[in-house]
Amino acid sequence: MRFSILSFGCQMNAADSLWLAQALTSMGWVESPREEAQVYILNTCSVREKPEQKVYTALGRLQQLNPDGFAAVGGCVSQQVGDGLLERFPFVRLVFGTDQVGAAPGALARLVEHPSLKISLLDFEERYPEREPAVTAAPGRPSAFVTIMQGCDNFCAYCIVPYTRGRQKSRDPGLVLDECRRLVAGGARELFLLGQNVNSYGLDASGAGVGFAELLRRVARTPGVERVRFTTSHPKDLDDATIRAMAEEPAVCPQLHLPMQAGSDAVLRRMGRVYNRTQYLDLAAKVQQARPGVALTTDIIVGFPGETEQDFQQTLEAVEQVGFEGSFSFCYSDRPGTAATALPDKVNREIQLDRLWRLQKLQDVLTRKVLEDQVGRETVLLLEGKSRKQDSEESFWRGRDPHGRVVNLALPPGKDGSGKLVKVKITHAKNHSLTGERIGELW
Repeated sequence: MRFSILSFGCQMNAADSLWLAQALTSMGWVESPREEAQVYILNTCSVREKPEQKVYTALGRLQQLNPDGFAAVGGCVSQQVGDGLLERFPFVRLVFGTDQVGAAPGALARLVEHPSLKISLLDFEERYPEREPAVTAAPGRPSAFVTIMQGCDNFCAYCIVPYTRGRQKSRDPGLVLDECRRLVAGGARELFLLGQNVNSYGLDASGAGVGFAELLRRVARTPGVERVRFTTSHPKDLDDATIRAMAEEPAVCPQLHLPMQAGSDAVLRRMGRVYNRTQYLDLAAKVQQARPGVALTTDIIVGFPGETEQDFQQTLEAVEQVGFEGSFSFCYSDRPGTAATALPDKVNREIQLDRLWRLQKLQDVLTRKVLEDQVGRETVLLLEGKSRKQDSEESFWRGRDPHGRVVNLALPPGKDGSGKLVKVKITHAKNHSLTGERIGELW
């Protein structure tokens, strides 16, 4: 069978989609362009309204593309809408929830054998749902995702994740390390630890007596691992032990994504974030002191119910004080089932968009300053693949420095840089990336 996977949303979905592709390929199926596929798998996101609408639009287009094929829908939209997808879209023959990714390949095989069958797999598991290990890292890519936990126990007022991903479940640390070793043996040089709240790893009933800081150190010391990154971190669970591990383990990259969401105490209380502005700013300063030059990024929601102009100004001030290298910012939108849908004083859409524009304008200035400060400095890149820009005389490649910044550089034509490390000097800063020149050999 020929299949195509469309992945929406977070990096955990990207990791699940990669696993699905490898599992189906091991069954003899062939990953194909959409125009040639017989089976379409949509791995979905419902954290915000727009990705959810994209799923419905995509289903309509895919059915027109191949009326004789069928679709499977997994991820958060599937968990939230459930069997309603089977009723609304006859083209959909499988819905599988976030705890049932491992069961999807077998279900797809049954659907091929029984053309009239439809299957629903939506149950949550009590413990982390282990699946057959990934075969290798993604072909041609030096980085690999490693999911260490799933679900969330925080129930922030705006967030659908506890309802679509379930309660927190940590993986067994031994199995995490086994997967890390397999991925390194398969060619990975950088590991990206994933979870809805990685800092709380091991604190749930599934924990095996190992906290996140200790797991981070063990992964960083795995032979063959050059770099380790992780996301997402909740500020309330970022402890001193994790900060020390970031400072002391050379393989742990100087990069931290730490969602602030708002810089106003009043808004943070309504969001249910369990920390205040001062606590967040002190935490960010502690990380910056422990790991000088760390690249801090964040998430911010603008126009949360009841947010005043003064509240928003406090967010702008906090963003500038921390000096975030980048931020993912969004207008608040109601998500069915969350506490925030019942909050009064919804903010006008025009005001939301104006605040989002002002925030992103400030972030552009901060990002540009950080990138300009890199010009003239030397760093080491892990090359990911060829850049979009190419010419007949040189071959341009894209890599990332330890801080996660994108850097483009030229290599001699015919030189394969995939997965290689190379020392470069930064020569130019653009709006969202850097350009460098090679000053050493690839290794």
